[in-house]
Amino acid sequence: METTLIKIDENSENLENELKYPAEILRNGGLVVFPTETVYGLGADATSEGAAEKIYRAKGRPSDNPLIVHISDISDAEKYAYTNDVYYKLAANFMPGPLTLIMASKESIPKKTRGGLNTVAIRCPENKIANTLIRLSGIPIAAPSANLSGSPSPTVAEHVIDDMQGRVDVIIDGGNSDFGLESTILMID
Repeated sequence: METTLIKIDENSENLENELKYPAEILRNGGLVVFPTETVYGLGADATSEGAAEKIYRAKGRPSDNPLIVHISDISDAEKYAYTNDVYYKLAANFMPGPLTLIMASKESIPKKTRGGLNTVAIRCPENKIANTLIRLSGIPIAAPSANLSGSPSPTVAEHVIDDMQGRVDVIIDGGNSDFGLESTILMID
């Protein structure tokens, strides 16, 4: 597979225009690596079993390991999970940001994306590239860290390129991650 590398500044005045092509790739079932405030993510359409399978293959990740579903607005969680007051209180205080909340899943997210579980992990990233890409694609994005399974999670594009070149359609180089650690994960009832 040929991988397109795109360098984008999070503060670019043309951010939406620069992200049109990667958003189209996602809508068409492809794989796009993108920066978040935590680590780089390996993204695909969370509502597509075939796209989820592509993530597992590209990473060499066991398919029973659930994928985090990224959304661009906290209210979008309603489409994919059974939300409640606890979700909205936490989301109001910590989203967008490095928080992932696990809730009972709706059928709109296939079991393949959820690793066979009845729950779904939802995250709304703060990074402007990530959030804009998700919004422009018009779909929720399943995205684990963009590294080969067992390797350290990437915080710079060079590490992503080492692992993912030839395995994904697009790599977006958006500079260094702000935190360098995965998001905090909480399960709520």
